Amino acid sequence: MTFSSITKLISRRKKRQLQFIETLLCGIAGGILFTLLHLPLLWMLGPLTAVLIWKLISKRNLYWPVSFKNGGQMLLGYSMGLSFTIDSARQIANQLPSMAIVTVLMVVFGLAIAYFVSRLTGINIPSAVMGTTPGGLSQMVVLSEEIKGADSTIVTFMQTIRMLTVIFVVPTLSIHAFSSGGTQNSAPAIDTVTQVEYGSFFQFITVLAIVLFITTCAVRFKCPTPWIIGPLLSSAILTVSGFETPQLPPILIVIAQLCLGIYLGLGIKINMLRNWRKLLPFSLISGLLIVGFALVLSYVLHIVYPVTMTTAFLCIAPGGLPEMGVTAHTVHADVSMVAAYQLFRVFFILFIVPIFLRYIFGRQDVLERSVKSL
Repeated sequence: MTFSSITKLISRRKKRQLQFIETLLCGIAGGILFTLLHLPLLWMLGPLTAVLIWKLISKRNLYWPVSFKNGGQMLLGYSMGLSFTIDSARQIANQLPSMAIVTVLMVVFGLAIAYFVSRLTGINIPSAVMGTTPGGLSQMVVLSEEIKGADSTIVTFMQTIRMLTVIFVVPTLSIHAFSSGGTQNSAPAIDTVTQVEYGSFFQFITVLAIVLFITTCAVRFKCPTPWIIGPLLSSAILTVSGFETPQLPPILIVIAQLCLGIYLGLGIKINMLRNWRKLLPFSLISGLLIVGFALVLSYVLHIVYPVTMTTAFLCIAPGGLPEMGVTAHTVHADVSMVAAYQLFRVFFILFIVPIFLRYIFGRQDVLERSVKSL
């Protein structure tokens, strides 16, 4: 390497470090602000909001390593897996038919909304369908690139607005409308610290090796959201098998939420679409309608099964597994049940829905070509 190239590399690294520090300080400021305002999911939504607003106002380039996001997901996944027990596993097995029915109903309702959004806005059906399907943001954007006629830019925008609607509305309703105990942050913190003190070094090394091995396998075999599913399955299997798994200190949960919140805030690109102002109200209303439909289904689930309304709502709410899992942990809902329902929907949408969409839109293309030939 020449001297000039080395100088440029050092300068680039220093610039990247400054961008990282700026992003970190912005996220911490958002968390502190949400703490002072007593808002829900303060260390996830706070950094997300602060980074998003700062990015839009300042037009500056911010930086956050993907490894920090992956690490945050691993911590959250491991923490969620600790809530699994033999009883919860049996309860989940008994509710597999309900998971399938609820997931299908949510997808069908999303398709109905997509039809009306397409008629009112003029965007094509594939883009509307991919934009309203209650799946993960990144998964639906990747899937939209495989579906004929789908515009990934429109899909990204609609899924972004839907995601923002869900992760702000659902925690607020869960904490203030359904949960009588508020956020209840102090009690679990004491519990967690006490349990950490009794964990041996051998247990820690064993659990760490198992978590890393299963997570590596999940990444290797390209499982959906592998960095959260791997640790979740690891801790769930260990807990159900009776192995004493060490709990995480509360500060690590805060760091995990901070890392994930900052990453989500940087990934949101509101102004990526020229006519975003026209599409914004329809995307917002469709997101609210999907949340409302999830609320209706959760009430039915609450009546049929012995679960609280908070747990039922977080099971069906069309948010991501990390967001709904953190909310469930915050309001002391049944985290294992929420994780099971959310995981079932993730796998259903990633493996079943694409086959259905490719069949429908592929057939539609064939019909259009046959009509034109006539």
